[in-house]
Amino acid sequence: MDSPFPLALLLFLFLFLFLSPAPSFSIDNLHQAIVESFRIAIEEQRHTVYLCYGHCQTTALYLLECCVDIRRFNAVFPIVEPDPGHTKLQLSREGLEAIKRITNPIAAVAVIGPYRSGKSFLLNQLLSLSCYEGFGVGHMRDTKTKGIWVWGTPIDLDINGVRTSVFYLDTEGFESVGKSNVYDDRIFALATVLSSVLIYNLPETIREADISRLSFAVELAEEFYGRVKGQDVAFEPAKLLWLIQRDFLQGKSVQEMVNEALKQVPNTEGNKNIDVVNQIRESLSVMGDNSTAFSLPQPHIQRTKLCDMKDGELDQLYVKRRDQLKELVASIISPKIVQGKTLNGKEFVSFLEQILEALNKGEIPSTGSLVEVFNKNILERCLKLYSEKMTKLILPLPEEILQGAHDKSRGEVMQVFDQQHFGRHHAKKSVLQLDEEIQQVYKHVVLQNEYQSSKLCEGLYTRCEDQMDQLQVLKLPSLAKFNAGFLQCNRSFERECVGPSKTNYEQRMMKMLGKSRSLFIKEYNHRLFNWLVAFSLVMVVIGRFFIKFILIEIGAWALFIFLETYTRMFWSAEALYYNPVWHFIVATWETVVYSPVLDLDRWAIPLAVILSLFILYWRCYGRKKYGSQWLLPLYRSNKSGPNRPRSD
Repeated sequence: MDSPFPLALLLFLFLFLFLSPAPSFSIDNLHQAIVESFRIAIEEQRHTVYLCYGHCQTTALYLLECCVDIRRFNAVFPIVEPDPGHTKLQLSREGLEAIKRITNPIAAVAVIGPYRSGKSFLLNQLLSLSCYEGFGVGHMRDTKTKGIWVWGTPIDLDINGVRTSVFYLDTEGFESVGKSNVYDDRIFALATVLSSVLIYNLPETIREADISRLSFAVELAEEFYGRVKGQDVAFEPAKLLWLIQRDFLQGKSVQEMVNEALKQVPNTEGNKNIDVVNQIRESLSVMGDNSTAFSLPQPHIQRTKLCDMKDGELDQLYVKRRDQLKELVASIISPKIVQGKTLNGKEFVSFLEQILEALNKGEIPSTGSLVEVFNKNILERCLKLYSEKMTKLILPLPEEILQGAHDKSRGEVMQVFDQQHFGRHHAKKSVLQLDEEIQQVYKHVVLQNEYQSSKLCEGLYTRCEDQMDQLQVLKLPSLAKFNAGFLQCNRSFERECVGPSKTNYEQRMMKMLGKSRSLFIKEYNHRLFNWLVAFSLVMVVIGRFFIKFILIEIGAWALFIFLETYTRMFWSAEALYYNPVWHFIVATWETVVYSPVLDLDRWAIPLAVILSLFILYWRCYGRKKYGSQWLLPLYRSNKSGPNRPRSD
């Protein structure tokens, strides 16, 4: 039989957990309630407990784990602490764990202001916590809060249909003893960037120093918020809430007091400090749509006993205004948005780490360092875009074309960066960084272009060199063929060799071609002379014994005698090369050996074979069929004829 015990126990616990007001019970009371419920159930239905022991044990353990988890984070934790020198900030992992566990979008309410101005007490009032449960409240001269602290259990709100976890941040007060102004600036800068609502808690009135403190907020507004409509901002600006804790406003509303404090101060003497503050006043007036003023009276005249007082003992006007302040904060708060998206716990912590690293980078915190953080991803995207454009180029290219492609791609990328980057005044460093990295990529492309150009031109040079070597050893030496090969090689090199290596290889090419041409001409006459001597003797044999054409034989003998006699007469073959007859012979040779129609060097062997076959055919079959028909009469001897006279 099923027992109602587990269901009743769970129903009791969940009603107790979720229907009870958050501040009306403590963790100890919750534990006592769980123990008491188990005791009553055991007394009344022991047999049911035994039947459902396993199920109840599992459920109870789960609930106890949840309670332990709630108890663990139901406290204040430091998220940022000062370094030993109290000049820079460092992360505190204990507090970050409380934030990391949140999966909902996160919003933060930060309270800033002078030390001992009641910031921690104000936060406890907004969270409905006592001084002993929430943020530590100190009445001594030294500041109680060091760095930035967070209440570990966020308040969940429904903001425009989005369930949002709201954290409350307490910051170390300004102008406390033993700290530098730079440290105060870092605290203020970090609170300004992290928060969705920034409560500027000021006692009694707004001083000029309080306005000067907002210079960083003004710089952030000028750097990040003044973007083109429709584009994502780096992060949504925090709503600035001027909170004036004062009983009497002398007939003025708190908004009128703020507006009056932000009026320009006459500066007839040209004081630079007044000019700076006036510029801040002007910028804050422009940010008027993003700021709200609120007054809060003193909770009680005996401030040292505030932690021991309940709401009934506090000034009722204060209680009323405090509740109105809670409603105001809830109405203006929104999830933290960074570059167009909300942040969960882990993303918020990562964002905090980036901001803290940027603020600690220099001797003083600057918006410029924050600009670098937000422009980092944009810079990487633009650099990738430039690399993709340059990768599409087919290398090698002439230097002027490559430079033109670089200038065009760089211009397009810079235009994209100008449209998307964050920062109006401090983006110059990011622009310089992008340009520097583009130049690094371009240098790499230039090196690739030089390598590809050298590789291509080297291949063309080697091919021409091999071609010149082949022309040096032609079977039938031909200056016309050498010149044709020379021009073809030179033209192909000029056409195909491109890039920065072309000039260098052009010089090498001209030297190589010049040497090849000189060597060919030097050997050409000598080889042609030997070839013509051999050719004349061959033609003598062919004309006398094969073709039996006396004109061929006579011409061959004439050529042979001329070549041999001339060289013997002048003791040198070089003298022959200047003779007009030699020039005529060379011209005739070049016409026969090489022309656009026939390259005899290539077809010499096939033609010789065909001619030999033709002569052989004629000798064997042609004379039998057609008879011997010589062009000139042959000499016939009568010694062996029938009419030969007898010798005796």
